[in-house]
Amino acid sequence: MLPSRVSVLVAGGGAAGFMAAITAAEAGATDVWVLEATAEPLNKVRISGGGRCNVTHACWDPRALVGHYPRGGAALRGPFSRFASGDAVAWFDAHGLELVEESDGRMFPRANRSSAVIATLRRAAQAAGVEVVTSEALQAAEAVESRFRLRLRSGRTLSCDRLVLATGSHPSGRRLAASLGHGLVPPVPSLFSLSLAGQPLAALAGVVMDPVQLELLPPQGRRGPRHQRQLQRGPVLITHRGLSGPATLRLTAFAARMLQEQQYCGDLLVDWTGGWSQAELEDCFQSARREQGRRQLGSSRPWPALSRRLWLALLEEQGLDPARRWADLPRRSELALITALRSSRYTIAGRGPFGEEFVTAGGIPLGEMNLATMESRCCPGLYLVGELLDVDGVTGGFNFQHCWSSGWVAGQALAAS
Repeated sequence: MLPSRVSVLVAGGGAAGFMAAITAAEAGATDVWVLEATAEPLNKVRISGGGRCNVTHACWDPRALVGHYPRGGAALRGPFSRFASGDAVAWFDAHGLELVEESDGRMFPRANRSSAVIATLRRAAQAAGVEVVTSEALQAAEAVESRFRLRLRSGRTLSCDRLVLATGSHPSGRRLAASLGHGLVPPVPSLFSLSLAGQPLAALAGVVMDPVQLELLPPQGRRGPRHQRQLQRGPVLITHRGLSGPATLRLTAFAARMLQEQQYCGDLLVDWTGGWSQAELEDCFQSARREQGRRQLGSSRPWPALSRRLWLALLEEQGLDPARRWADLPRRSELALITALRSSRYTIAGRGPFGEEFVTAGGIPLGEMNLATMESRCCPGLYLVGELLDVDGVTGGFNFQHCWSSGWVAGQALAAS
């Protein structure tokens, strides 16, 4: 049972909230409580990464790490210089959880189950003396002199000396922060797949190409900071609706506000070669003519990594018979195929059904925060961490890393204060 007064209350039992509470308690803070609105804390950890939990990313230099955050990256140099990916790996190792790196840099628990991450955080909280209350939510907070007067969903009232908001992207956290003097950068979806008008690639669903270069063209006549060319390169997954995969998700993250302003419409250029020049592709086609001139176009691709299904679709699009020999390919058809490979143009018709990492862009402006402590500049004694802030990363463990970093910095400051 929550007493009528506590020293530190953390509203939100997710990744950032648990890290803040555990770090504060381990660093000497006493009477630390976590309040979780649902029956199960750390639920987002449980479902992330398909139930595996992509804890962080093997990006060890804070200067490189900030480049994976479409919003908030530059400001995060300070917190990441104190607690970055290597520190997160060491922290979990010290608490009994080994992380392993996959070929693309993502890091997962060796057990390959998110339950192992949850068990580690719950065990660390218990060992540090953190009290966790579930199925109870913070409804209202008021700063009164040197403490906070709180009202809970159950109707109970209590007070705390220091308050941490770690409510993620839930509207309740933004409402509470606003009531304590904070502004808000309006949230918009980030990290989502793209639907294409007419579903032109539906027959290729399941095809993966790597690398592919995607370019989102800005609306005509619009050339502000949000409407510059957006270019990303990496793996792309073709779906029944359109495009997904890391390059697509990264593109939609960096262009989240531009796409929202365009109502998720626009033009997309797809370079299936990943960035080859016109001359490089022409050389590739000439080599195919010389080395496999007697072979049929449909059975012999210009380079091995090109998806056979995609190549056949491009041949059909250009009206070319797959049974035609390479030696008989007309020059004009060759140029048309090269153009299709380098700059296929599609019309965006909307977002996919949901964001793969359930991330939003927006939140509490970082200018209202002291990022050395994660304490509010608007309300002394108030700390804000995790997704509540106007920070979001691309897929690959970067959003969790921000949670670990902001929670750790806040926890250290809570103990020091």
